[in-house]
Amino acid sequence: MSVNNDTEKNSQQILANSGVAFGTSGARGLVEQFTSEVCAAFTLAFVESIKSQFAFDTLAIAIDNRPSSYAMAQACSAVLRQQGISVLYYGVIPTPALASAAMQRNIPCIMVTGSHIPFDRNGLKFYRPDGEISKSDEQAILTAQALVSDLGVLPELEVDNNAANEYIERYTRLFPQPILSGKHIGIYEHSSAGRDLYQSLFEQLGAQVTSLERSDVFVPIDTEAVSEEDKAKAKAWSQKFKFDAIFSTDGDGDRPLIADEKGDWLRGDILGLLCAKALNIEALAVPVSSNTSIELSSAFKQVDRTRIGSPYVIAEFARLSEKYNAVAGFEANGGFLLGSDVVINNQTLTALPTRDAVLPAIMLLAASIESDNGNISSLVAECSKRFSASDRIKNFATEKSQNIIKTYRDNAQQLIELLGFDEINVNNVDVTDGLRMTLSNDDVIHLRPSGNAPELRCYAESVDENTAQQLVVKVLSNVVKL
Repeated sequence: MSVNNDTEKNSQQILANSGVAFGTSGARGLVEQFTSEVCAAFTLAFVESIKSQFAFDTLAIAIDNRPSSYAMAQACSAVLRQQGISVLYYGVIPTPALASAAMQRNIPCIMVTGSHIPFDRNGLKFYRPDGEISKSDEQAILTAQALVSDLGVLPELEVDNNAANEYIERYTRLFPQPILSGKHIGIYEHSSAGRDLYQSLFEQLGAQVTSLERSDVFVPIDTEAVSEEDKAKAKAWSQKFKFDAIFSTDGDGDRPLIADEKGDWLRGDILGLLCAKALNIEALAVPVSSNTSIELSSAFKQVDRTRIGSPYVIAEFARLSEKYNAVAGFEANGGFLLGSDVVINNQTLTALPTRDAVLPAIMLLAASIESDNGNISSLVAECSKRFSASDRIKNFATEKSQNIIKTYRDNAQQLIELLGFDEINVNNVDVTDGLRMTLSNDDVIHLRPSGNAPELRCYAESVDENTAQQLVVKVLSNVVKL
């Protein structure tokens, strides 16, 4: 296609002026910042950054249910077609379904999603043919030199359903019989990108499924900071329907939210621990914020702790794979990353080194069937040696969060006293990601700026759930006074 050079702009300049930045996982920003030109610039820069390493003539795209996502996908598709690159548009599906389909086809992909952040924001996640991009790849995208021309009329996109069907089959084929027969599962659908897949998936595994609260309005579910409203909902649903479990996810379906038969939502790192044990994983990579019950379980030959974010977890897989055959990782927000192939019921489940919500749910339910009591809560009680809680202050400027970390990283004792802990000492400080303080009574307080939104997150760990939650409330109520 001929291009008028007078209308071309440099992608690096467009991205530098866009206000959009890479966060913990993907580029995130306000919807109005993701203009067609910015989406095109990101897409071309991504292609430019990987074309010397991979040969491809097709790129896959999928979206979440945000009102702005389809137009962003149109812009990405338009600029690819200008470059002679074919587009496979998989429609609204979970991020791991897109990533799995693209990896099987050895092509790159782009997921249009803001995950759990509010609907006035959105984002882009990029995957090379071999999986999720790294932090160095992010910098390569931002510094790539690509010319962006006028996109003209944006194309209508025709949905290819193969990725959705393959994602369901990825898990249903692992079991020779309907393993969830007799189980009643509620699916809290809200606006999740996977809500049209999950009922079929769990029913094919034998479960009775009840759909709950599908929403036409985007719901920003944060699996790491479950709202009091959603806690109450799960309790009420469990009492009404007598569920064995409730399954939900964040907006793009890569982070699970699972409640036991009592309607209590599981912490993501405890869910990850149970899934890894069920998969007979040998070595784990987990973020520094994860619950120390992982090490206390003595279930793994090695546990490496990383900065928070799936790129950091994935970066550890190569090193762990040199020594161990079964490698995985998970985050405190629940996303499970399979770093190597594993065998389940003589079926090979191929590696999927990106966050996935379905695998931990299925493995947890399978493990509960084999347990003495046949329920999830007993499994959780057996592995919970320590208890975690987390929450965040919304609309808290990132600069303010960073300033707190910078000011007190070398004087954590002063910070603890300012936060109202007058008679407790700080025994250890970990600055792997944010400021993680282990106190003299073995409680843990961890402050960290969110990588995706203007929020200050607090993680706490203690001997029981109530104490952990009280620590979070106390810290966040006092930190605003600093």
